[in-house]
Amino acid sequence: MADAMELDLRALLFDVFGTVVDWRSGVIGEVTEFARRHALTTIDPATFADVWRSHYSPSMEEVRSGRRPFTRLDVLHRESLEKTLATFDVPVASLPADALAQLNLAWHRLDPWPDSVPGLTRLKGRYIIAPLSNGNIRLMLDMAKRAGLPWDAILGAETAQAYKPAPQAYLRTAEILDLPPEQICMVAAHNNDLAAARLCGMRTAFIPRPTEHGHQQTKDLVPDQDWDVVARDMLDLAQQFGCSQE
Repeated sequence: MADAMELDLRALLFDVFGTVVDWRSGVIGEVTEFARRHALTTIDPATFADVWRSHYSPSMEEVRSGRRPFTRLDVLHRESLEKTLATFDVPVASLPADALAQLNLAWHRLDPWPDSVPGLTRLKGRYIIAPLSNGNIRLMLDMAKRAGLPWDAILGAETAQAYKPAPQAYLRTAEILDLPPEQICMVAAHNNDLAAARLCGMRTAFIPRPTEHGHQQTKDLVPDQDWDVVARDMLDLAQQFGCSQE
């Protein structure tokens, strides 16, 4: 593990779902209210959230493989929502279209982890900070406005026209920033995201989020490689990078 202060960095890029925001609790809350309002007694909100999320990577693989042209995540989330409703034997046609559209926007309304905003704010004083997320631009903008995420720019899949962990997602984002990959640090709670970024020449920082998938989580509890930086949370990351509280 490197001394964070010795890394020659200009920008920090962040995974968002799970690393910056608590997607699972947010989706569970929205599904709970949706099920209550529409009397969907067969739905367990926590299980529903997990099933909806389980379609996340497979839906993007259609794009990564070239079998489908680039399609923004909001569209993929809506398709995954309809598959999830079918899993719970809820006919999509039985629900109001506007209610489904609003539920799909649950991903725009996720709350940050308590350390995210203060940690990012401190890091912003020294570095360019931006999401390198699979979320589309409008999703990221809505989330940032609501949660107060202090990004310098909104970057990621839609600007790069590629979904992580495809190399183009990282390399095109570096090109947009006009920076060599080695002057960028990818920050994530997911080892596979960091592994892909490292293969593209980026520096890496791991922040564990041990309850991202609930209290029974079994993956990404510890770093599985010698990442450049390992931090307890965003505030610890800011401390390691020499970013003061002022």
